[in-house]
Amino acid sequence: MRPEVAVRERAELGEGPTWDTAAGRLIWVDILSSRVHTFDPATGRRTVLDTGQHVGAAKPRTGGGLVVNLRDGVALYGADGAFSWLAHDPVPGRRGNDAAVAPDGALWIGTMRYDDAEGGGTLSRVAPDGTVTRTLVMSCSNGTGWSPDGSLMYHVDTPTRRIDVFDFDGELPYHRREFATIEEGAGFPDGLAVDAAGCVWVALWDGSALRRYTPDGALDRTVPLPVRRPTSCAFGGRELRDLYISTARAGLDAPHPLAGSLLVLPDAGQGLPQPAFPG
Repeated sequence: MRPEVAVRERAELGEGPTWDTAAGRLIWVDILSSRVHTFDPATGRRTVLDTGQHVGAAKPRTGGGLVVNLRDGVALYGADGAFSWLAHDPVPGRRGNDAAVAPDGALWIGTMRYDDAEGGGTLSRVAPDGTVTRTLVMSCSNGTGWSPDGSLMYHVDTPTRRIDVFDFDGELPYHRREFATIEEGAGFPDGLAVDAAGCVWVALWDGSALRRYTPDGALDRTVPLPVRRPTSCAFGGRELRDLYISTARAGLDAPHPLAGSLLVLPDAGQGLPQPAFPG
């Protein structure tokens, strides 16, 4: 499996690729440039939205538009581009990070401190009406995903080097335990995607690779990448068989020429349809 270039870009901190099934496009963000990108692989059409503040994630809404995890909270863009706050919660020194839509339609959002302070981040559930339920305190909340049947929830707190798994009751997680640990020297787990076989793909920040773990937590595939800092991955394309990979160049003195670009592994496996946010 060899990665190809889907979008050549110089994103500082590319993150959070998400396939928008209704629009047939990939959505991803450049956190530090405060931009939401879209890419239609069938036509090559691209768009860029400036959010005005750091944006950790952007997901499609059922009626069109986007829900975004910003520095100061969760906001909505309508199909016409109109902006409104869903859950406005500014905290000095903190910003939104990765996010995911659960099988029940709730948005799970992560936060982190700009100074990377231990215990300075959170993982919270945001209902479509804007009700926020904070579930975990951590350092850097990252990749979140669910098993094909929705009974398990996976999550990464990057500095711990662990991917954790929870039982999921349809609304909230419980019974947290270790799913897999990235050994020292192999990078740090960042964003993840779960495929139709229940395997977990994870991007390794400073590890120049993607890994796939089987449902029982066994490592069964490593895909080397040309860039040092892959950040996340998501299945997309017409049949959800192409694995898109976001990358970063932030903090690197001599980044690879493709650092910050959107990469793709064609025909990497079978992805799962991701729900849109109904709020």
